[in-house]
Amino acid sequence: MTEHQYAIEISNVWKIFGDRAKEALQDIKSTSLSKAKVLSKYNCVIGVADATMQIRPGEIFCVMGLSGSGKSTLVRHINRLLEPTDGTIIVNGQDIMAMSDKALRRYRNEHIAMVFQNFALMPHRSVLDNIAMPLEIRDIPKNKRMEIAHRTIEMVELTGWGNKYAHELSGGMQQRVGLARALAADPEILLMDEPFSALDPLIRRQLQNEFMHLASGLNKTTVFITHDLDEAVRIGDRIAIMRDGRVVQTGTPAEIIMNPVDDYVSDFVAGISRLKIVRAHAVMQPIDHWQASNGNLSAEAPEFSEDANLSELIEGATSQEQPLAVINPQGQRTGVITQTDLLRTIAAGTETS
Repeated sequence: MTEHQYAIEISNVWKIFGDRAKEALQDIKSTSLSKAKVLSKYNCVIGVADATMQIRPGEIFCVMGLSGSGKSTLVRHINRLLEPTDGTIIVNGQDIMAMSDKALRRYRNEHIAMVFQNFALMPHRSVLDNIAMPLEIRDIPKNKRMEIAHRTIEMVELTGWGNKYAHELSGGMQQRVGLARALAADPEILLMDEPFSALDPLIRRQLQNEFMHLASGLNKTTVFITHDLDEAVRIGDRIAIMRDGRVVQTGTPAEIIMNPVDDYVSDFVAGISRLKIVRAHAVMQPIDHWQASNGNLSAEAPEFSEDANLSELIEGATSQEQPLAVINPQGQRTGVITQTDLLRTIAAGTETS
């Protein structure tokens, strides 16, 4: 398949639930009607409001927000489990809204997979048969699909459990089966709708770690839905924060934590530690700017990569008094970080609204 700049492009998508959705949308666009007014005047509910986002091939893109923010509604448009009231959705260069029913079924079966919060396993099927189910739908011969299922079950560390049934597995193990079923189909895109939120905190963190390890090797474009900012920050390459159906801010974890666009996002990020998230490139002063005021940086200054995190920088700064040098992948010095820069960054992260 031809490589595209974006794996998924969601442009100005609206989802309004109700019999008068089109009429309500026209009124919203012409008069900026509020969510409450739409409900009272048209008996319609706004699920997604003018959402736009671009998701790059191979990235883990987290969509987060509180209950009712529209995040799960939005993700269900990517595989057309829901039809948008308005807007466009392009996946790998294809307009999925223009697909016929036959093309849509093929698209869902061959190019996209979904992992649900409630596991969604077939109780009458064994673990191996659950994993192989998408391949069975494709009419792949049984020997071949069992071979793939056995290989996939090893990836999620469930070797030896293939002949068990869902009721014989813990919640964490059942979710591993759900993930294995999605991976067995070898999709280009994974949609994960709060897959770990029903699990105990310890198991949840373990599965987060395992998923991150798998994702780094598989290079799947992943849309990961969560209500937990800690989870989004740990997992996501980028994050979109939603509120009342709208995308409030999109950026890397560091961008959102360092530069929240409003009080709503500020409240979300207030309790997040910056130590492992903020990188040197976000803290540094350009070396030319610093040297214009302070003279040349010492050749003996400790050097850190642009991706060094705040914790590493603090440890380096405590061992001596001179500024730190930041170097790019080619080994060239591109920035300077002083102890004052570090203190300001730490202080900003401890402020509360």
